[in-house]
Amino acid sequence: MQPSTSGLSTLCVHGGETRDAEGALTTPLYDQSTFGFPSTQALLDTIDQRTPGNLYTRYGMNPTIHAVERKLALLEGAESALVFGAGIAAISTTLLAYCKSGDHIVCFGDVYGGTFELLGSNLRDLGIQTTFLLSSEFDRLGAAITPRTRLVYFETPTNPNMEVMDIAAISEVAHAHGALSVVDSTFGSPVNQQPLTLGADIVIHSATKYLGGHSDLTGGAVMGSNAHLAPIAEWRKNLGLIMAPQVAFLLARSLRTLTVRVRQQNANAQAVAEFLAEHPRIKQVNYPGLTDFPTHALARKQMHGFGGMLSFVVDGDAKATAAVVDRLKLIALAPSLGGVESLVTQPVTTSHHGLSPEERARRGISDGLVRLSCGLEDAADLVADLTQALR
Repeated sequence: MQPSTSGLSTLCVHGGETRDAEGALTTPLYDQSTFGFPSTQALLDTIDQRTPGNLYTRYGMNPTIHAVERKLALLEGAESALVFGAGIAAISTTLLAYCKSGDHIVCFGDVYGGTFELLGSNLRDLGIQTTFLLSSEFDRLGAAITPRTRLVYFETPTNPNMEVMDIAAISEVAHAHGALSVVDSTFGSPVNQQPLTLGADIVIHSATKYLGGHSDLTGGAVMGSNAHLAPIAEWRKNLGLIMAPQVAFLLARSLRTLTVRVRQQNANAQAVAEFLAEHPRIKQVNYPGLTDFPTHALARKQMHGFGGMLSFVVDGDAKATAAVVDRLKLIALAPSLGGVESLVTQPVTTSHHGLSPEERARRGISDGLVRLSCGLEDAADLVADLTQALR
């Protein structure tokens, strides 16, 4: 069912859902690997996509998977969406669908450590080269794109420094040189930003994070036009990277509360960031909602909310910073984000542990940097926990 209204909360609840013969209000879990047909002609019509239908779950042709993909497409304002077994599966499949040996990628700004490793090691071994540019090197972006460049890849806000990238400007440069613009919008979520409306071609999410939102599923999603997603769907099928129906069912459940969750996380992160910005033991706070944050004006322009993620630099070395993290009681030490519970990590020990010390220093990822994912607890309780840990 596609509602007549375009309100985001309404789409979260009703978008993409279908009622079965029993009248279920949401699409049920079809825990099936294959589906039967009344005739050979009906089978062929489905295989050749003359008629919509369900065939084989590894192909993504399952009612539960179809339903959550329709919902995701509506939330991002996309023609279609594809779901995967993990966020990194969504990223790697997209890159492999568009790049072969001899091709080139430009990675602009900071990215998740696993993405950095994929681009700098795994794809390099396949003959796919990547040029890494810092966010401060926008003036080099056009020159970095070559005739072999297939896409410009970037995150916004970035992991872990929360920099906001100019989606429209980067996409314009990519398109002017014949490349696609691919955005990892995990930290933003469809509640806070919609990159396709700003010129991006493909949007990627780790559904494990805000889309799932309860730390109980692992998944990924890619959204875009039918034409842009067609080669990605083929690679997903042949690599076997489909999201399981059980996970798709959980994801659809989670998406129904996406707006209320993210808006509260936005508010909590704002309160925590403002507290930390005044704390004597904190050297720096990275949060787009702070008026003195370098990309605050851009965030106000292209985002509807500043997000539930922030990072801050403790005035101390790695050991002193770990001591602060270890003293937290309410906020859990865990390497993920976007859940209803607040989580904290040191990027040097988790998401960016695989980067060399030199590369971390080049990207401003210091030993004192702490990344905080604000959950749905009372903001006052989060502030109290940070207060006692920093005391």
